[in-house]
Amino acid sequence: MQFLASLYTAVFYQPIFNVLILLYNVIPGKDLGVSIILLTALFRFVMLPLSMKAAITQKKFTELQPRVKEIQEKFKTNKDQQARELLSLYQKEKVNPFAGILPLLIQIPILLALFQVFGKGLQAEQISNLYWFVQNPVHLNPLFLGFLDLQARSLWIGVVAAVFQFIQSKQMMPKPSLTAPRKNDFASSMQNSMVYFSPLLTLLILPQLPAAVGLYWITTSVFSIWQQGYINRKSEARSTKSETT
Repeated sequence: MQFLASLYTAVFYQPIFNVLILLYNVIPGKDLGVSIILLTALFRFVMLPLSMKAAITQKKFTELQPRVKEIQEKFKTNKDQQARELLSLYQKEKVNPFAGILPLLIQIPILLALFQVFGKGLQAEQISNLYWFVQNPVHLNPLFLGFLDLQARSLWIGVVAAVFQFIQSKQMMPKPSLTAPRKNDFASSMQNSMVYFSPLLTLLILPQLPAAVGLYWITTSVFSIWQQGYINRKSEARSTKSETT
């Protein structure tokens, strides 16, 4: 267990923390909040191919849910036939049920390291854990834009993060069809509930953590909103093209 902890620190935590301090050193004004935003954006750009693939897969699955439910209802007494029909549907639509899992698994340790950096990396004893080429700033100014203490808790950071989380969750909901009847099944109700549950959970958790974590959360949510918006526009363009041909 000690070996795994040391490996995690060397491979994930320490590089991310050093990049944060490096950004802090070179940014004019030495604003830690700006450093956190840039580090988060850098991470999201590096992971963009994986996260884009996962998001596209998730959107395809969401769009296929009405047809999946039809197959499940039609063959609910014949599970073998149901599995074959679902497999045929996924092959026809070129959707791999496991395509979005690997990118998420790869991101988990990195996300945990980012979370850990922003949670405890502001402590004075952590600043000494630097590579030889990264200058030790001795003291980190925890104020973002001169007024927000990133070491302290912030209700307003939690509120802003919850708003962006709601926008992100709303984006992932499939648009209601004008022709298909609305269904009030359990799965649809759960999906609608998650739109409000995720922001509520964000609002409950983030005000209990350092504002640095909330700033990271807001930045990654904004990036996700941009990414999902891009995917939605591409999907709508493909749908419009297929309808006109």
